[in-house]
Amino acid sequence: MSGAPWDHGLPLCRVRIDLWCSRVGLRSTIGPCLSQGSGELSAASNMEHLEQIVGGLPEASRVDIEAWGGEPTFRVGGKNFVFTSTDATTITLKLPKDEAAAVIATDSQAAPTGYGLGRHGWVSVTLDRRPSTARWQEVEEWIRTSYSLIAPRRLARQVLDEDQPSS
Repeated sequence: MSGAPWDHGLPLCRVRIDLWCSRVGLRSTIGPCLSQGSGELSAASNMEHLEQIVGGLPEASRVDIEAWGGEPTFRVGGKNFVFTSTDATTITLKLPKDEAAAVIATDSQAAPTGYGLGRHGWVSVTLDRRPSTARWQEVEEWIRTSYSLIAPRRLARQVLDEDQPSS
């Protein structure tokens, strides 16, 4: 992938950016997320990190909602699985109800989503401008979970199979 706009000499983290970008018709300007094995974050913005995580999910796409001031959403099969602020310092995603309750109880940066969505497992999480590697790993797990709850079964199964530990 040499010469790609996101190629800054760092390996990509579990992402098939070129395939995803061509599939959803986006410009390939997504920067690297985590340098594999180093545990260090690149200088990429929160949105770039978020786009990289979502880029590894089959048939996921970004849709900016003009009626909401251009706020980005990430969708699969026409259904939202992540809502975010334009700078991705706030993300909203769906978790199983028991997991959502646990996250809200243990994470001071998480709260039930408004508009009655919280009672259905939707959680809003505030991110620092430069979250730690551990925080991005947590966010990635939540995004993959949200995707798996919203995606059609055949797509959700692909992600769940990837997440199963190898025996």
